[in-house]
Amino acid sequence: MTDKTIYATYDDDMVLLEGAKKLVAKGVHIRDVFSPFPIHGIDPVIGIKQTRLAITAFIYGLIGLGMALGGIYYFMIVDWPMNIGGKPNQTFYENLPAFIPIIFEFTVLIAAHGMALTYFIRNWTLPGVTARNPYEYTTNDKFVMEIHPSDNEMSVEELSNFINETGSIKIEER
Repeated sequence: MTDKTIYATYDDDMVLLEGAKKLVAKGVHIRDVFSPFPIHGIDPVIGIKQTRLAITAFIYGLIGLGMALGGIYYFMIVDWPMNIGGKPNQTFYENLPAFIPIIFEFTVLIAAHGMALTYFIRNWTLPGVTARNPYEYTTNDKFVMEIHPSDNEMSVEELSNFINETGSIKIEER
């Protein structure tokens, strides 16, 4: 086919969603969609799998829980046992109920920071990295659909005709 990319611009998110449904029904593979806000329901239409970020959140939560329990054991039993406010300091299990809020908060802290870092690294949205956004106006008020003719078994003209039927306001090849 060709190594060009077709960008179809839309004014409305629902028009883009309905257009994507029509194109996928005709066998067109849509590579990506750029929009100023998330479009509800576009992921299953264009074939994006559900994220596994919740699994990483659980793993980071377990890491935070382990670090909190280890820290409390080390600080209150091994390093410097002190009787603070009548809290016992002889054994770990006697200290545990008094520090449930600290354990919970530290677990949430590590899980939140871990998820944020994982999100930034996975999507490559780190500081100093240029964004992969074909048009600046997709951050304001327009919606753009990216289609690669090499992904589809159609000519560029056929794809352009199908896209015109979906209500696109502008079609550009790059």
